[in-house]
Amino acid sequence: MSARRDDVTEGANVRRWDGLEGVPAEWGRSVVAIGVFDGVHRGHRAIVETAAEHGRALGLPAVVVTFDPHPQAVLRGTVPPVLTSVDRRVEILGEYGADVVVVLPFTKELSVLSAEEFVQRVLVDRLRASAVVVGEDFRFGHRATGDLGTLATLGEKYDFTADGVRLVADGETITSTRVRSLLAEGAVARAAVLLGRPHRVEGEIVHGAARGRELLGFPTANMDLAPHTAVPEDGVYAGWLHRVEPGPGEESWWPAAISVGTNPTFDGAERTVEAYALDRDDLDLYGVRMSVDFTERIRGQERFDSIDELVVAMRRDVDRCRELLSRE
Repeated sequence: MSARRDDVTEGANVRRWDGLEGVPAEWGRSVVAIGVFDGVHRGHRAIVETAAEHGRALGLPAVVVTFDPHPQAVLRGTVPPVLTSVDRRVEILGEYGADVVVVLPFTKELSVLSAEEFVQRVLVDRLRASAVVVGEDFRFGHRATGDLGTLATLGEKYDFTADGVRLVADGETITSTRVRSLLAEGAVARAAVLLGRPHRVEGEIVHGAARGRELLGFPTANMDLAPHTAVPEDGVYAGWLHRVEPGPGEESWWPAAISVGTNPTFDGAERTVEAYALDRDDLDLYGVRMSVDFTERIRGQERFDSIDELVVAMRRDVDRCRELLSRE
């Protein structure tokens, strides 16, 4: 069977395969893009769009291979702050032109494959690559011995072409590490430029101390985030609160003032992300899966001497958020 783009494209939906066992036995040739794609930033977009262009030219589907968990978790025992969940990553890769996303488990066994073994098992035997697209700095195989040149050489042996894409936008090299650094500084607007969209965190709304509703007059939605989520530096941000899976007729988006930090005025110790939907005190979102997009930083985290001072500052923050978000 020779798979073609019409065989896999399902409207705006991207098909997802978890592991190589998800690849159909009769799968035909395809164009393959490979990377961790944690940030799915503008550089990653260029890789996927290049693969999709090759796919259109050849009449073949564009397959994107990503990894979970992050390779550093296996190779170094540490997990970098996660910029996108796997589900969100698959969604964005589909928006950028992927017909299929293969979520490949990054295991110890996978990490010790030589560069050629990786190419044989993943690209040749299962995905039947006709063309492979990667970032120019892509490394693969045991101890990262393979690079773009290795891929091109193996392509001559196994009948596929290899294309390296520069991860550059507006004259700046884009990496997920750079995006994480900007978020750690609270520079969410600059991070959004590199990402091509605002940075998003996602989680279920849980009960908190209820001070926002009962004491301060600003009821907030407290998010239970997945471990290792990349959260911006403590402070107050303008952004958007929205339901991950809205039901028919349900409201799904609200402009929001977002607080990140430990609530030092109340001697808090636990770091939280709370969002106040501007001018709304009638929302019951407990147990609902929500996400928050960060668009602008208003100020850093502060400790106030009294609740009255805090409320005055919060009113200023809300006014500023309303002003900024009205422009969007």
